[in-house]
Amino acid sequence: MKILAIETSTMLGGVAIADEGGLIAEVRLNVRTTHSERLMTAVDYALQQSDMALAGIDAVAVASGPGSFTGLRIGLSTAKGLCYAADKPLVLVPTLEAFAWNFPCCAHPVCIMLDARKGEVYAAKFQWERDKFTTLVSAVSTRPEDFLRECRGPIVLAGEGVLRYRELIVSALGERAVIAPSPAMVPSPSNVARLGLQKALCSEFADAAAAEPVYVRRSEAEVQWSERH
Repeated sequence: MKILAIETSTMLGGVAIADEGGLIAEVRLNVRTTHSERLMTAVDYALQQSDMALAGIDAVAVASGPGSFTGLRIGLSTAKGLCYAADKPLVLVPTLEAFAWNFPCCAHPVCIMLDARKGEVYAAKFQWERDKFTTLVSAVSTRPEDFLRECRGPIVLAGEGVLRYRELIVSALGERAVIAPSPAMVPSPSNVARLGLQKALCSEFADAAAAEPVYVRRSEAEVQWSERH
């Protein structure tokens, strides 16, 4: 089974194609505004590098959130469009769980933090057990100091939220904080492909018409609307 995966949860994302044998192609993106202008170009390039057409893909996976509201909407709408165009099923992959796969076989818990703005992060904590990660703390939107208060023992931390609040993290955890190296600080499209393939092989498909991003919290527009009404 071949799967095309899209990761647009942050400004650092991209596209990957994989099958049961492993990664076939990966295109990384680093955008300054949104992924809308370059994402389809990346999809086309990944297919070209794989010597494949969209019709040769068996499923489309997309990072479903949390993350950038705009990025998630662009990623999901693109994935849906590909599914409709090629009549392929859709797979939703939790962003933070896919990110944690930067650290397979890690002896310590792994905490992923993405910048949620307004002094908050999207955060979740995972533990490697046997051949997969289990979720210790599900994705939340919270102040980093509140999340760190519940952390015990050494913990690996990664994500743009860790970079933004590094001083706070080191102050709160001291030597217990294991800050990930730079190459592991960014989300990986190939991880989305890996988890998406696992789900697809188990027929864990989403309803493309009803699928929505996992925002965790309301958008600023929704907050302002509710305040006015």
